[in-house]
Amino acid sequence: MGAALKEVLGPEAIAWLATQVSGAWPVFDAVAFTRDCHVGLDEMGLMERAHHLARCLHDYLPKPFPLAAQVLSTSFGPQCASDGSGLDTLRYLPHSCFVQRYGLNDIEASLQFQHALTQRFTAEFSIRAFLATDAERTWRQLEEWALDPNVHVRRLVSEGTRTRLPWAPRVPTLTEQPLRVLALLERLKDDSERYVQRSVANSLNDLAKDHPQMVIETAARWLADAPVNRQWIVRHGLRTLIKQGNREALALLGVSRLPEVAVSIPAPRQETVLLGDSLALTFHLASTSATDQDLLVDYRVHFVKANGTTRPKVFKLRRLTLKPGEQTILRASVSFAAMTTRRHYPGPHHIELLINGVAQPAMTCTVITPPATVPNP
Repeated sequence: MGAALKEVLGPEAIAWLATQVSGAWPVFDAVAFTRDCHVGLDEMGLMERAHHLARCLHDYLPKPFPLAAQVLSTSFGPQCASDGSGLDTLRYLPHSCFVQRYGLNDIEASLQFQHALTQRFTAEFSIRAFLATDAERTWRQLEEWALDPNVHVRRLVSEGTRTRLPWAPRVPTLTEQPLRVLALLERLKDDSERYVQRSVANSLNDLAKDHPQMVIETAARWLADAPVNRQWIVRHGLRTLIKQGNREALALLGVSRLPEVAVSIPAPRQETVLLGDSLALTFHLASTSATDQDLLVDYRVHFVKANGTTRPKVFKLRRLTLKPGEQTILRASVSFAAMTTRRHYPGPHHIELLINGVAQPAMTCTVITPPATVPNP
């Protein structure tokens, strides 16, 4: 979560929070709360601000926790969009921090609070604290929520139990008991909302990183007479195994055949690109088969790390069918601009095409640091 995002929990959010809570609980000391919230705020990042505001809420809300949770629940605004988008919902991040820090000893009140919270923001982070401390009660609740009429609550079931949820700490129970996670996904695999479907697929993909064979067997079972939406979930949920060239996963998608394709790269095999720029890629494919071929084409970039070693990352390109002797040109682009999720370093970067999981001859581009500009005298 980048530095720019921290401003979402700035003065405007604090004023909004004070107004909301005061409306739900008139004796709330909004002036003192606002004053304390601003102490040291400028030096804090997003998550630091969220935890700081949660502590301030705890200082000024009634005790014990169920009373505080009732006040906060009453202060909630309307539900968020059906896809959960919008930075404004991050104003509820302190509420998530509040329940996971102060509600662990009041499981019933905390679960009820998170049921309401996830309809305004998300409870995918906070629910993990309860999976770690009161797993049985939390699992039972998640089983019920999988059938909830609200799309946000159903998504919480699959998203909150992801074994590798981004930005969240690992919960060993989830990795150690994958069948329990899978049982929840079973209840959601035919959900009508793409918001939930995407979460189910991401959870399945997480499981595949630790339990690939279990996911392959599940995918095969789910694909039997599968409706279109479930087919999409399986394809998206197998993406890591597909990128790894797993033959069983490729077979499930109907592209297990070894490719009979001649690949050439019209551009020079050695390119130089400046840090911050992009490299345009062009691949020429020609079928050498006597029959039609269904091909799944990706490309893999071996990004240089700070220590000089490389780490591969696979990018989707295209799925296509080539007739005997047919030719096609595929184009892509690799960005070496600074990103919040990946930092780029100078050095040779190897790039290769993957066809049905089989690596084709690589090309190399050398990333260099832009020359220093000389100021005008």
